[in-house]
Amino acid sequence: GGGIYTKAADIGADLSGKNEWNMDEDDPRNPACIADNVGDNVGDVAGMGADLFGSFAGVSSASLVLSGPSATLECGLATYWSAAMFPLLISSTAIVVGLVTMQLGLAMATIGDDFSRIEDCLRRLRQIFCLLYTPVVTCLCYVFLPPAFTITPTHSGSRGATAVIILLGLWSGVLISYSTEYWTSHSCAP
Repeated sequence: GGGIYTKAADIGADLSGKNEWNMDEDDPRNPACIADNVGDNVGDVAGMGADLFGSFAGVSSASLVLSGPSATLECGLATYWSAAMFPLLISSTAIVVGLVTMQLGLAMATIGDDFSRIEDCLRRLRQIFCLLYTPVVTCLCYVFLPPAFTITPTHSGSRGATAVIILLGLWSGVLISYSTEYWTSHSCAP
């Protein structure tokens, strides 16, 4: 759709401003700068969003497919309706907790006009989400999963182990984001 045309305008704005008028890439004197910034957002933000959604949908679908064959096993994961729907519960509750986090973040944030506190607000949102989602995941595991279940004839699991695995993934992501922020942020030393 319009993404290709916006990206073309982005490239045109860069070439025209740089080559014909000796302007920097995002010079406000260049009227095509708006198209340039929109093109950057279409290429970067929308592209990343599409990649993340694709990964999210793939993981959710794969979880459902992998639990399917266990319906023929005694104590199989798919013999319990709530357990079979567990990947969707994880996804849907994450959306709800994300919305609650945004509301709390908006209520607590005071960014102002200088935008210097954006990193702090984003960091606070990440912390709030993880703190809220940790008990939600634990409750989901203990309410919707059986105490012990079979995934394949040679692999079994428990709700406690499932909660630990999910929480390790959640908090590992937090550690990775802090590490990335430390090494790439303008507000940190390196």
